Amino acid sequence: MTHRRVPIVPERWFPAYVIWELTLRCNHACHHCGSRAGVARPDELDAEEAVRVVHELADLGAREVVLLGGEAYLHPGFLQVISALRDRGVARQLTTGGRDVTPELARAMAAAGLQSASVSVDGLEATHDRIRNAAGSHRAALAALGALSDAGIRTGSTVNLNRANRGELEPLYDVLKATGIAAWQVQLTAPLGRAADRTDLVLQPYDLLDLVPRIAALKARAHDDGILIMPGNNLGYFGPEEALLRSYERGGRDHFAGCQAGRLVLGIESQGDLKGCLSLPSASYVGGNVRRRPVAEIWRDAEALAFTRRRTRADLWGFCQSCDFAEPCLAGCTFTAHALLGRAGNNPYCHYRARTLGKRGRRERLVPITAASGLPFDSGRFELIEEPLDAPEAPIAEADALLRITQKPRKGPAQVASTDRDG
Repeated sequence: MTHRRVPIVPERWFPAYVIWELTLRCNHACHHCGSRAGVARPDELDAEEAVRVVHELADLGAREVVLLGGEAYLHPGFLQVISALRDRGVARQLTTGGRDVTPELARAMAAAGLQSASVSVDGLEATHDRIRNAAGSHRAALAALGALSDAGIRTGSTVNLNRANRGELEPLYDVLKATGIAAWQVQLTAPLGRAADRTDLVLQPYDLLDLVPRIAALKARAHDDGILIMPGNNLGYFGPEEALLRSYERGGRDHFAGCQAGRLVLGIESQGDLKGCLSLPSASYVGGNVRRRPVAEIWRDAEALAFTRRRTRADLWGFCQSCDFAEPCLAGCTFTAHALLGRAGNNPYCHYRARTLGKRGRRERLVPITAASGLPFDSGRFELIEEPLDAPEAPIAEADALLRITQKPRKGPAQVASTDRDG
């Protein structure tokens, strides 16, 4: 990928928001997992190294760190990292599948200083358990929300929308509302990792014509319920519901402001590799490793992290280059575009784009042409076909038919504190 040279303004960009994969060890084997989590990487940062990174992030001005995995709490230094972030005044959040979050663990998290936790719930019970590849996962997630809330931790939830669960959005909201969540993030399943192996799960661009208005309607309803619904960075952009979707306050006029990877966002893989965003394909976007160079030096100098700081309309291609909103949007989410088409700069997951084509009686369809390699954060390749809006659906297997719970049941309760636990 080439860029027109634009001066970097170092004092403008800093890693305000950090997404940190503390370990790849996981007690799920989700069908849509971008990192293919399950077994820990052989060279993950230990507790001492992770705490050192906390101090480096704080020195750079980091405001919030989101810990995830795998399952972050399966890292032996998990509570130490939370405490170190608290001591340096950095906001602390956890994203979890919730499968082994017991009341005891929730209280330990709260004592260490965890402020908020988002538990991923990807549908009603049967659908969630299929997507998460574990019987009982849905019940465990709801129990985790209760345990975290009882421990005094602010709770929210996240859903990855795809063709297996898109019809359950409204009843899922009702389930989550009953748990007392304060926030709900709605994002699209991108064909990364295991999701790249199950392409029939992947939404088509024209599915946004149905989904985005439904999400907007739910957000308006959620305002009255005291719940904040926010779209993930790969959901949007610039349709008539854009201000409602992006704004934190009722009546706000916020809008998508371009990919912030390497501008205000930093991703950390569990072995210490840095990327502008954790979800970016590692093969193309790793800028360095914290064991070999300080975080500040990698942030400042690594070309692989600087791409959005220099991105202009000249870097866009396809529909995005000629779009009316090209300047503020700059082709939306980088990792989603790259996962679909092999490079950034043209993102078919766009509500405005789908509406514009729809008014012409056209739509775009993604057709998989290259398989993924099998590594964390890998992707295959899709071909983008334009066709009549009323074209019949291609004959594909039902997404639910691809989701079989293949994980063997465990024989006993998990020992979260154990460092030799299976992923």
